[in-house]
Amino acid sequence: MTLGWKLVIDSENAHRQADFWAAALEYRREDNSRLVERLRAAGQLPPEAVVEHQGRLGFRGFAAVRHPDDPFDEASDIGLGRRLLFQEVPEPKTVKNRLHIDIHGERGQLEALVTRLEGLGASRVREENQGPAGHWWIMLDPEGNEFCAS
Repeated sequence: MTLGWKLVIDSENAHRQADFWAAALEYRREDNSRLVERLRAAGQLPPEAVVEHQGRLGFRGFAAVRHPDDPFDEASDIGLGRRLLFQEVPEPKTVKNRLHIDIHGERGQLEALVTRLEGLGASRVREENQGPAGHWWIMLDPEGNEFCAS
């Protein structure tokens, strides 16, 4: 039996990070409005645990994105496949990531990919060209987390 998993990423602003990564990966931003409403109506979710973001109710301090082709729970919109969950933490990022995401674009379109990511709020750090081993850009997301675009 295989195990399910999700990648959880600490962040300063979970909803802003989810917006960036949904756009960068062309994933779907999870909409937890119905789940939040159901939990509030049942008295299981206090008002301070709820936030409105882009006209939708969500969980304060948490936001997620999922691959648009993967299965998801229709009642909660929570992804059951490839999924990134952003959780807010009080401390800022201080050192290099020990894990990072690589975004692979179309062959020969690296500059277009990097430019699109910059338009979403990413920034370039350093270009790496290892010849036959690969050509990529090391980049930073809006909160300074390293990732690669190739």
